[in-house]
Amino acid sequence: MGKCLSCHKQFSVKVGTIFEDSAIGLDKWLCAMWMIANCKNGVSSYEIADALQVTQKTAWFMMHRIRYAVHHGTINKMSGTVEADETFIGGKARFMHADKRREKIHGRGPMGKAIVFGLLDRETGEVRTSVVGTRRKHHLHREIRANVTPGSEINTDALPSYDDLDEYTHKVVDHAEKYVDGTVHTNRLENFWSLLKRSIKGTYVSVEPFHLFRYLDEQSFRYNERKSTSRERFEKVLGSVSGKRLTWNTLTSQEVG
Repeated sequence: MGKCLSCHKQFSVKVGTIFEDSAIGLDKWLCAMWMIANCKNGVSSYEIADALQVTQKTAWFMMHRIRYAVHHGTINKMSGTVEADETFIGGKARFMHADKRREKIHGRGPMGKAIVFGLLDRETGEVRTSVVGTRRKHHLHREIRANVTPGSEINTDALPSYDDLDEYTHKVVDHAEKYVDGTVHTNRLENFWSLLKRSIKGTYVSVEPFHLFRYLDEQSFRYNERKSTSRERFEKVLGSVSGKRLTWNTLTSQEVG
């Protein structure tokens, strides 16, 4: 606890960070940050709660604040060869309670699931993800144009929504025939989807759609920092806590995200 020299009000080192207004000690916060940064398949709020001796609700709130810290927006665009693909995230109908199944599932296939779009820069290995409303052309093209430099090579599958990317060198591999055509493929992005779904299905089990983007931030961070050491990943999280505050009301509002 310190005191402002100008207004003489007391303040703590938590002010202006994800720790602000938290009664949890920094020793527990740092442990939670280490676990999230370095558990390859993620770590559940129940595991955090047990390890830190806090309630599951407190652990869940801490984890979302840490996920907020590791989110890094950027105006820098990808270039070179970029893979683009989309996937569906959501529980399988046969594992849902009957009431939940009637609420969420109204058809076959992707009905009731969230759509996640991803881009992967082959040169840097960086992945970027976002939740999109549909797989229609205007949604996917908007994400590509916002993140990829014109003139770059875009590798996609044969989904018609990727047609007419005229400002790019667009190369297509039809998965109905093969998954690799020379250097044209989306295999590295498919590998990321596998890691993402493993963490969601195996660790978090159930993720509400309006919180999904935060789990994408967490998994993207670990993937993009996969060549760093455990210490380096932890230090990167620690260096991202300032200027980011997430309140309980904001977190639990379904309009967010």
